[in-house]
Amino acid sequence: MSSLNKPWLAFYPQEVSHEVEIPSITIYDLVDRAARLYSSHIAISDGEREITYLQVKEACERIASALYRRGYRKGDRIGIMVPNSIEYALSFFAIQRLGGVVVQVNPNFQPAELEHLLKDSDATAVIAFREQKEKVKITGLAEQVTFIAADREIFEEDNLHHWILHESPDLPDQDVQPEELAVLSYTGGTTGRSKGVMITHANMIANLYQAYETNKSVLSQEGHCQLGIGPLYHGMGLFSFIQFVYMGAKYVPVAKFELDRILEFIRKHQPTYFVGSPTMYIAILNHPDLQKDDLSCFKICIGGSAPLPVEVMKNFEQKTGVPIVEGYGLSEATCIVSRNPLSGRRKAGSIGLPLPSTEIKIVDIATGTKEMPVGESGELIIKGPQVMKGYWKNQQETERTLRDGWLFTGDIGTMDSEGYFYIVGRKKDMIITGGFNVYPVEVEEVIYQHPAVVEACVYGVPDPYRGETIKVVIVLGRQANVTEEEIRNWCRERLTAYKVPRLIEFREALPKTHVGKILRSKLIEEERNKQNR
Repeated sequence: MSSLNKPWLAFYPQEVSHEVEIPSITIYDLVDRAARLYSSHIAISDGEREITYLQVKEACERIASALYRRGYRKGDRIGIMVPNSIEYALSFFAIQRLGGVVVQVNPNFQPAELEHLLKDSDATAVIAFREQKEKVKITGLAEQVTFIAADREIFEEDNLHHWILHESPDLPDQDVQPEELAVLSYTGGTTGRSKGVMITHANMIANLYQAYETNKSVLSQEGHCQLGIGPLYHGMGLFSFIQFVYMGAKYVPVAKFELDRILEFIRKHQPTYFVGSPTMYIAILNHPDLQKDDLSCFKICIGGSAPLPVEVMKNFEQKTGVPIVEGYGLSEATCIVSRNPLSGRRKAGSIGLPLPSTEIKIVDIATGTKEMPVGESGELIIKGPQVMKGYWKNQQETERTLRDGWLFTGDIGTMDSEGYFYIVGRKKDMIITGGFNVYPVEVEEVIYQHPAVVEACVYGVPDPYRGETIKVVIVLGRQANVTEEEIRNWCRERLTAYKVPRLIEFREALPKTHVGKILRSKLIEEERNKQNR
């Protein structure tokens, strides 16, 4: 694509380079750099515990050495099933020091979800708090997957805190190369089975430098503090944390989004940087105890996971005086693809301009080969150094998604005459609820396991707070007598909380095609018609 076909470059702020120079380094090199440049700076403030960048490096060296002495080697997949905490950070960077691959695991996963992820990734160990050990046992993988405890109170041989106190930091150089695999981030798929997105060290470093370039006018200032609400097992949460390591700034992990505690954290730590989903912004704005100056500490706010309603954006900016910078990203592109410029023109409803060293095209949906004219919709495709290596052990999906150097997102978008992009449709069937992606098939699979269920169809219903609420329409077997709450409890026992349907409807039949395929689109259309009445 020539510069003539990149209209967005003319609208970059003057201080933002069109291309960025990306160093050939690994993720752990960022820890070395931070320990050297910001040795006494507080890296993580977790409750009453604080740890400097030098202490982070020393602890990671000991944990990595302990793993090595227990037979773990470069390239081994090791799961981290820990909420946002010092323990997650140390585990993550220790595995990077070893040259291992971090498998990101949602600590709220139920055994069936955990079993698929551990099996698919060929994980040899999982780091978690002791309360999670029973889940690993239920999967039947306890003999293949070693459980490593992260609890502070439990001091035994296979425990992070024991290793930090007693192991020697003498791990030999592992010769980790930037092109090698660093993270497996599992994402849903239209088939219902989550896929392991392969992110290399080079991918993460590239996206870090690209994103920093767009916001360097603010991020280059000293004294930043991030309220770490985004889960570290999720791409956006992990990426924003790594960015703060690069900056040598303070990260305050928040294990769970509890509104009253969030306000306490804000008042105590005075964070300057906030990354959140629309649900989080809405919740904070509507807190009954929110005071005029509570949010005045923010210098930069990032919106992600789902589009933020324009009215919410306006209200938040009026209270803080700080713009919310919206953008677009996906796991397959490490984290970020485009953003509205911080100091340039922001367009409400737009996902902004491509990051430096990133190209975006809108192509025809049928073939993916014809570039669409300005203003016309098509599939949004991406090229850049942040694009994943592929899907783990899934060549068929890799070849379908990565073509001729382009990442085909499955999202439908448009580009205006100034190079600003807009999402007008999403990957088929995906639901975004509270900032989390949910694929209907994985919820349907659980509901279909109920002995009274004959047919089920799951879809998203527009919700002003969550973005979308999960709804299921169910056809029961003859003479079956099941309540909504029974279905909900069935799902709670088998799914992460955000995947459990909030709306449940029973019908005699579902709309279908002539060949018997359930018409999800028809149910969605019916829902829209209800809301438009």
